[in-house]
Order: sequence, then structure tokens, then C-alpha cells
Amino acid sequence: MGWKILLPQDILADGRKYLEERGHELIMATGLDVESICRDIKGIDAMIVRTAKIPAKVIEAADKLKVIVRHGAGYDTVDLEAAKKKGIKVLYCPHANSVSVAETVLFNMLYCSRNYNVVRREYIDNYYDAKMKTPKYELEGKILGLISCGRIGSIVAEKCMKGFNMKVLAWDPYKPEDSFPEGVKVVKDKDIIFKEADFISIHSPLTSETKEFIGKREFEMMKPTAFLINTSRGMVINEKDLYEACKNNIIAGAGLDVLQEEPVNKNNPILYLDNVVVSPHIGAATKEASARASLHAAQGIHEVYEGKKPTWPVPGFENI
Repeated sequence: MGWKILLPQDILADGRKYLEERGHELIMATGLDVESICRDIKGIDAMIVRTAKIPAKVIEAADKLKVIVRHGAGYDTVDLEAAKKKGIKVLYCPHANSVSVAETVLFNMLYCSRNYNVVRREYIDNYYDAKMKTPKYELEGKILGLISCGRIGSIVAEKCMKGFNMKVLAWDPYKPEDSFPEGVKVVKDKDIIFKEADFISIHSPLTSETKEFIGKREFEMMKPTAFLINTSRGMVINEKDLYEACKNNIIAGAGLDVLQEEPVNKNNPILYLDNVVVSPHIGAATKEASARASLHAAQGIHEVYEGKKPTWPVPGFENI
């Protein structure tokens, strides 16, 4: 007899089929809020989490929970310490969305470099101004700087070097120097990236060390023609400082797939700047990435069910 698996949000058919064929029962939650999940978690063996937050309150309410799987590469929405204290395994899907997020980085670089917010707004009424007077730039031969260079950053580096003949600098104090993609120049001081790069792409996970670790100091180092791209977590950047840097043309602009507050706050002034591109955390929201994540999450649960060592435990949960 299989497990009862709670889904605060549904998963795609690939994952559903995999679990149901192996005798597991999928149960849709009554809501995404904490109170609903606390009620629904009773009698549940496993849970697949997409955007819902899983604080200690949910974990404390669980009476049978054995494993939580994050349907994606990030896991900061789960209270890991609470899970660890209760002996609940936490898994994730680090490889499922890498290509989709990397493509989102390229999309933002192109969108920013062509000043597309302004072009799109102006071209109906001021066609030739939009065409001829709005500044636009190529990516070809420019310098890309990567803050952290894991799987996604490495894919971005490869695509930029091979597709746009870009030079790539990377800073990642946790990555062995011989594991960076060939052609990437590794720097030990991240200030070099902020001073030299034409595009800076952030790929850092959110930890106590990275919370708002990029702010006014870094923006003032950047070239006035440089763009900042963030597809990781909104909280790694001081958003007020970024707003001021973009508003006052300290930097050329930014492409943001993440903000500090999600869902978006309509009163956030950064939404209304011409030189800032904002999207609702869509980097991993492609059909292909969602299908892979659903399947990988399902496989992780079944591995635990069978008593096997899971393929993708969250760091620190390898032996739980």
C-alpha cells in the first residue's frame, strides 16, 4: 500500500502518473495558506511543495510526515531546522529547471539591451523615435559577470560564450576552480565583476550570508551602461538601493524575475521604471521544467518510500 501525498498545488501529469502507478494516493490541499496546510497535513506521509511556504507551524502539525519535496531548485520556503528536528527528509529538484532559468537570463539580457520597455511603449505613437532614438546595444563581445556559478550559471556562461562571443567572469567561493566551464575567468574578488562587467547575473541561493548582500556599494561600482539580472531570489539584493540606482541612472537598468515581495506589491516603485524589466518569477515556469520537476519530485518520494537513498536531498539532509 502506497503513501498519502499532499499537493498544496497540483503537479503535471508526468509526476502524477509515476506516483499513482506505484500505488500512492495524491491528495489536493484545500488551500495554499498555512492554516489550510496545517489542517490538511494530518495523516499525510509526504508532500510536494511548489510555491507554498512551509514554516515550522506546518511541520509541527504533521503527525506522519516523512518527506517534503521542493518542486524546484530553491528550498528557502521550507523551515529546514524544524524538519531536521523532527527527522523529516527534505528533497529538491536541482536539475529540473536549469535550462529554463538560464534562458530567462538571456531573455532579460536581450530585453534590457534593446531598451524594450521604452520601445514597446513608444513605437505606436512615435515609431521613428522608438526605432532610431531609443538607445540599443548588442550582446556580442560584451562582458558577463556571474555572481555564483552553479548549474544554472554554468549553462548561462556556455550559452553566452558560444552564442554571443561574450567574455565571462565568475565569482563563486564554494565552487572548485577546475569545475567552472572552460573559458570562464574565475575571480576571487567579486568587486572585479561589479567594476568590469556589462551584464551581471545573480545566481546565489538565499542564506543568512547572502541576504541583501548586493546593494548601494556594488551598484556604485558598476558601469553606468551595465545591467543587473536577477533570477535567483529577490532578497539577495537590497531592492531600495537597486531602485535608486536605476532611477538615478547609476546603472543602465535591471532585469528582475524575482522581487522581495511575491506576489507583487502594486505599490512597489521599481515596477514602474522604464529601465527595469520585471516578471512574476517565471524562470522555472516552462512546460518542460514543470514536467521535469514533477517527475523528479515524484521519484524522490518513491525512493524514500522504498527505503533507498534519495538522489537529490537538500544539503544537510543526506543522512536524515
